[in-house]
Amino acid sequence: MVQTAPQTPADTLPADSYVVIGRATCYLRQEGDVVELQILEPIPSSYLQSVLQGVPTSYSAICGTTMAQALAMDLGDISAAPAQPCADYEERILAAARTYQSRPEAVNLVPVGTIHRELNYTTEKKRVLNNQRKISKNDNVKQHKYTHEVL
Repeated sequence: MVQTAPQTPADTLPADSYVVIGRATCYLRQEGDVVELQILEPIPSSYLQSVLQGVPTSYSAICGTTMAQALAMDLGDISAAPAQPCADYEERILAAARTYQSRPEAVNLVPVGTIHRELNYTTEKKRVLNNQRKISKNDNVKQHKYTHEVL
């Protein structure tokens, strides 16, 4: 039997619940061209530690804040320049805030009101938001002719 941790319903999370918002460089493919966008998105606690340990990331800055400030887009410098919220922004804020409820020690990594810019920021692997995979026959795995025969 699998036991799951009790989850806090979204409507019972207090407005001062901690959450981290990141400013990510993403791309949109439009008519053959790739357009750069700045996206604001919540970062769950599990990924926050990886980002702070130096994993290459598309985040140029991250900000510790409260859920109420994040929903009001009151994020200081990282939201000052043209940036837009990610898809399902409110829903993802609630989900990310729940991850910090179960890991309260993560609050000390980026305290509320702090903007952290010393990240391993790179755009080498581009995050294309509307990328579609085109599958062809060449993608099929070549198998030995005896693969499905009993020898």
